[in-house]
Amino acid sequence: MRLKSNIWVAAYLRRCQVAGAFAAVRRRGAEDAGAVFVKVATLDGKAMLYVPAPQTVYDDSRPIERFFTPMSPEPLPEQAIEDRLVKEIRFDPDAWIVETEDKQGRHFLDLARG
Repeated sequence: MRLKSNIWVAAYLRRCQVAGAFAAVRRRGAEDAGAVFVKVATLDGKAMLYVPAPQTVYDDSRPIERFFTPMSPEPLPEQAIEDRLVKEIRFDPDAWIVETEDKQGRHFLDLARG
């Protein structure tokens, strides 16, 4: 059983704040199992979007972990990220959106490997 989305998001916000980055919930999703999307704005008109990794990368013996994968290898114009988020919400109205602002583009996420 995975950690509830609302608990994971609260911990992620604290992790960002401890590192000196601003982070906030832009959209609350389903508290128990809503997918979480993380936008990292680099404050230069560009951003990265981190989306939930496919279920195949998860290890059932470590249920509290969540893995993410970047939508693109390089930062994109923020409008492109916003357009993608609109599509994601249309597809999954239970999804969460968390936005982080960090000039260095730090995401504070465990990324999917492979």
